[in-house]
Amino acid sequence: MTTDTPARLLQLLSLLQTPREWPGGELADRLGVSRRTVRRDIDRLRELGYPVQATKGADGGYRLVAGKAMPPLVLDDEEAVAIAVGLRAGAGHAVEGVDEASVRALAKLEQVLPGRLRHRVATLQAATTPLTSGDGPSIAPETLTVMASTVAGRERLRFAYRAADGTDTRRVVEPYRLVSTGRRWYLVAYDLDRADWRTFRVDRVSEPFATGARFAPRELPTGSAAEYLRQSMQRRQETYDVDVAFAAPAEAVATRLPGWLGSPEPVDDHRCRLRATVTDHLEWLAVRLAMLGYDFTVREPEELVRCVRELGARLSRAAEGARAAEG
Repeated sequence: MTTDTPARLLQLLSLLQTPREWPGGELADRLGVSRRTVRRDIDRLRELGYPVQATKGADGGYRLVAGKAMPPLVLDDEEAVAIAVGLRAGAGHAVEGVDEASVRALAKLEQVLPGRLRHRVATLQAATTPLTSGDGPSIAPETLTVMASTVAGRERLRFAYRAADGTDTRRVVEPYRLVSTGRRWYLVAYDLDRADWRTFRVDRVSEPFATGARFAPRELPTGSAAEYLRQSMQRRQETYDVDVAFAAPAEAVATRLPGWLGSPEPVDDHRCRLRATVTDHLEWLAVRLAMLGYDFTVREPEELVRCVRELGARLSRAAEGARAAEG
């Protein structure tokens, strides 16, 4: 039970900033107070300028809605727009370090932005093109914010999903956590139709929809969403020991390699060698090696040799087609 009124108001405000309607009884349970105290705290928030909307009914409900002006946060209009644009850009490109907390912050911020500021955010987002490495697929920030809101609100989520083999399915899940690996976002959730835990690549999700149906969180087998994802990926993916020789100094190659691949070892002043262990994203690795700008030779594994050979043939055909079109 939160007996300190300012702390309780902050906790109440944090709950209300999740884009959903909260029944009065559920808020009272979360805060450990009576429904009467919840009503008084709602009145205090309104006095402070927060646009809290109430609905009538057996239990009643509350939600924070967009007002005519920003609520009295420690943000002015310019700061709110800057933060929203930054969070949307980071979330949409799965930048390392932009984790679930940032997506929850984006969901909360966009929930209370007035229409005029939402328009500015959308305009700036549409007018900017981030310079990214192309290592991972882009994701619509709206997809992440819908998922984050269902995680925070313990609300069942429905979406369309395309598997790695191209199979399309419809899923209804109890979302547990969003996890970022730096290059990709994953949703760890309990799949109701399959009666088991699953991980979903968010870039393969479409039409996410918050159903409004609440659920009591289940206990995750591993206790940690990140650990569950790691084990799940290990079960699904084959591991390869990579050995690549470069006709370039180790210092030069290191500046262009992604950090998670490790550092190349110098052979001499003009050559180096990279040894690393990777999972089954060999097509991506072949493209990345080709983009480094240095001559290289793949020693192992044979699967990566095939990927590089096929990539080279595909690029050669593209170049020949371009020359034919010019002729």
